[in-house]
Amino acid sequence: MIVKTYCCAIQGIEAQIVCVEVDIQPGIHTIIAGLPDNAVKESRQRIEVALNNNGFKYPGRKIVINLAPADMKKEGSAYDLAISIAILAASNQINTDKLSEIMIVGELSLDGSLVPVKGVLSAAIEAKKNGFKGIIVPAENAIEASVVEELDVYPLHDIRQVVQALEDTTLNKYKKQAKNDKKNLKNDEYQVDFSDVKGQENVKRVMEVAASGGHNLIMIGPPGSGKTMLARRLPTILPPMLLEEALTTTQIHSVCGKLPQGAGLLTSRPFRSPHHTCSDVALIGGGSYPQPGEISLAHNGVLFLDELPEFKRSALEVLRQPLEDRIVTISRARFSIDYPASIMLIAAMNPCPCGFYNHPEKDCTCSPGSIRRYLSKISGPLLDRIDIHIEVTPVSYSSLSNKEKTESSADIRKRVSEARKIQENRYKDKENISCNAQLTSKLMRKYCALTSEGESLLQNAMDKLKLSARAYDRILKVSRTIADLEKSENIKPHHLAEAIQYRSLDRETWGFI
Repeated sequence: MIVKTYCCAIQGIEAQIVCVEVDIQPGIHTIIAGLPDNAVKESRQRIEVALNNNGFKYPGRKIVINLAPADMKKEGSAYDLAISIAILAASNQINTDKLSEIMIVGELSLDGSLVPVKGVLSAAIEAKKNGFKGIIVPAENAIEASVVEELDVYPLHDIRQVVQALEDTTLNKYKKQAKNDKKNLKNDEYQVDFSDVKGQENVKRVMEVAASGGHNLIMIGPPGSGKTMLARRLPTILPPMLLEEALTTTQIHSVCGKLPQGAGLLTSRPFRSPHHTCSDVALIGGGSYPQPGEISLAHNGVLFLDELPEFKRSALEVLRQPLEDRIVTISRARFSIDYPASIMLIAAMNPCPCGFYNHPEKDCTCSPGSIRRYLSKISGPLLDRIDIHIEVTPVSYSSLSNKEKTESSADIRKRVSEARKIQENRYKDKENISCNAQLTSKLMRKYCALTSEGESLLQNAMDKLKLSARAYDRILKVSRTIADLEKSENIKPHHLAEAIQYRSLDRETWGFI
C-alpha cells in the first residue's frame, strides 16, 4: 500500500510542497528517490534508530521512498518526520485519516525527539496557500509557525506524541496558539537612541533626510568623529515595518536559521554590519547550496559597510545591480533563485589612509597620490548609486560635555513617518515604488519639476562646484525628500540648496575617477 504524507522544500525564501510517497515491498533495501542530498539520504539511519527507540519497528523489507516532484533538489533534515510517519502508516503501525490535510515538518534525533528546522514560516505560508488545515512542527518552531493566521499549528516534542496526535479523533488538545507580534510592529526594541549623540546636528539632519526618502548614504570623516555611532542609530528613526515587510524579513532570517530563539515575527528593521573581510558570496548570497547573503538579511533595513575602502573591490562591485534592482538573482546551471534586497546602504570611510585629510586640527601625512588611490577604491558606478555624501567633522569638547538633552529617535521618527506616508500616497499606483529613492528618470520629470529659479540655482551649482553629471538626478531626488519633510508640494530653491550640500564627493577636489 502506497502512503503519502506532505512536507515542503525551500526554494529561495519560498516553500514548495513535497509529497512523500512510501511503498513497502519484498526485499531488504531502503531507496530514497527524488534528488535527495546527503542529509536526506542519511535520514534512513536516523529514522530507523528513532523508531526502534520509541517502541516502533523499522520494517525489514524493501522500502521505496519517493520525494515528489522528483526533479527538484531536496536538501536538509526537515523531511525526517514526514518520512517516518509515512513508513509507520505503510507498515500498518498507525492508523489515521489525517495525513492528507496536515503538513508534517521536523527533524528526528536518535531518541525520537523533534529538532527545530529552518524555514518553518515559509512552510506554514505554503501550507495555508495549498489548503492544508494544519501543520505539525517541533515545539521550538511553534511561535514562528503561528504567525500565519487561519492555520492550526501543532507544536509537538517527539515521534510518539506525533503518532498519538494523528491517531486521536481530534487534534484540538495538541493545538497551541502561540503568541506572535503581528499587532506590535513598532521600533521600540533598540538599545541605542539619537539622544545619545552629542553635537553632529548637521549629520543628524542628513540621517533624517536619508531615512525619509530611503536614500543610500556615505559618510566620510576622520577616526572618532562618530560615523559608526550615527549609523547604528539610523534604524531607530525608520518608520515601523508594514506587515508584508515584516513577513518577508522574517522568512529570510528563518530560511537562514538566524531567527532568535523563541522569536515569531521580526518587528524591528534589521541592521547588518559585515566586517570588511567579508567575501563576495557572504555579502551577496550564493554558495553550493545557495543561501541569502548580508544584503538580503538587511532587507527592509540597513546594510552598514564600515571602512568602505577596505572591502575587496570585487565584493563592492557585486552590490551594484542589487542596489539598482533591489533583488539578488543567484543563477546555477539547473536553477535560478531570487532573494529580495531592498535596503538602505550606509557606508563610512576615512578621507585618506592616515585618516586626517581635511582635519581642522591634525595634519595629514599622506601624499596627494596616496589619497587619490585610497578614494579611488570606491568605483564611480557604485558611488553613482549613493544619493547622499556627507563630511563628518570631529566633535568639540564643548559639545561632548554639554548636559542638555538632545532630540530623541522617537521625535525624529515621527517626522520621517509623516514624510514616508506622503510618498506612499504619491506613488500608490506605481509598482515597486514606495519612496523617493526608487524614482525612475521618467517619474522624476513628473514629480521633481523645478521652477525657473530652481533651474538657475542648480545650473550655477553644477558649474561653480564642478559637480559631476551623476549628481544631477541624486540632487533632485534628495530635494524632493526635503520638500516632503516640510510637507511642500513643490521643490523650492532652499530645498535644492540643502540637497546640493549633500554631494561632497562629486566635487573634483576629492579626486574620484
